[in-house]
Amino acid sequence: MDNIIKQIEETKEKIQDAIKLLDIVEMRKKYEELKKEMNEEGFWDARESAVEVSREAEEINKEINTWTDLEKEVDEILEFAQESGSEGDDSMEKEIEKKHKEINKKFEKLEFYILFNGEYDKNNAILSIHAGTGGVDAQDWAEILERMFLRLAEKKSYKTEIIDRNLGNEAGIKSVTISIEGRYSYGNLKSESGVHRLVRISPFDAEAMRHTSFALVEVIPELPETVDVVVREEDLKIDVFRSSGPGGQSVNTTDSAVRIKHIPTNIIVSCQNERSQHQNKDMALKILKSKIFKLEEERRQKEENKLKGEVQKAEWGKQIRSYVMQPYKMVKDHRTEHETQEIDAVLDGDLDGFIEAYLKWQRNN
Repeated sequence: MDNIIKQIEETKEKIQDAIKLLDIVEMRKKYEELKKEMNEEGFWDARESAVEVSREAEEINKEINTWTDLEKEVDEILEFAQESGSEGDDSMEKEIEKKHKEINKKFEKLEFYILFNGEYDKNNAILSIHAGTGGVDAQDWAEILERMFLRLAEKKSYKTEIIDRNLGNEAGIKSVTISIEGRYSYGNLKSESGVHRLVRISPFDAEAMRHTSFALVEVIPELPETVDVVVREEDLKIDVFRSSGPGGQSVNTTDSAVRIKHIPTNIIVSCQNERSQHQNKDMALKILKSKIFKLEEERRQKEENKLKGEVQKAEWGKQIRSYVMQPYKMVKDHRTEHETQEIDAVLDGDLDGFIEAYLKWQRNN
């Protein structure tokens, strides 16, 4: 029994360390602030922002309760084991051991969140997919990736909204931009930025030849309102056009869709999902500011690395992950070396192994 007690004490220490790292005390303060805001008169007058505040409060409270419940569980089993002492029989010892294994399993799943230590990891994410070289196969591949990320979001109970979507000429999509809302959605998805490569026998080739297709995935954090990115009107080229996607009664009969080009950086953002031109412009500007901010952050990081004498790798345009369907099945991340043969599960949104491997790799590099 003494050995089991020692193991439980070690688990308790790990849980307490995790609670300190996650700063649960600060989370409680934030939750109380949000609760106070929600109780203020007229809170629901601005419904959109009220829904956001309510959702954030719910997610924070859920995270707090998950960790405090786990801490309570380990305290209870430790107390029971200590009270049983040497008097405990074999069946009691096995029961304590079983309960400890269950707690450990829960902790291993939750330990994943400790890896989210980036400044914007808790933020919502904006994900874009662009079909690369490979014609109709690449466009089909882009649509497969779209489904993969939507399934991942569904598994994690994130809210998704398609902001802009351009269909392929024969099949698939040329590009898509998706807003993904939920705590740690950027932290979960930032590992996906880069070129994704697919090798398979093309369903569009009458000779059933093997084809290689590419798609570029971009992931940026949705910026909090406290972050102000200055965008000058004279630096923008704004075009309006007729929306091609589903929407309200007038969405396809008026020039409601908006395309904005930021001339200094050559960044282009389109939005056609909202009902009005004004709403589409607001959303496009929001995404544009996030992209400019991320670009500046990347430039600053490169400059810091140069000053430190660190060697830079040309990451842009370089494949980060390969998905091979024929002649064998394999998904391999070229940064972390993490791989699996369960390609069907991965394409169905099971990306946790790749996300965790990336976060660990990022922490060590």
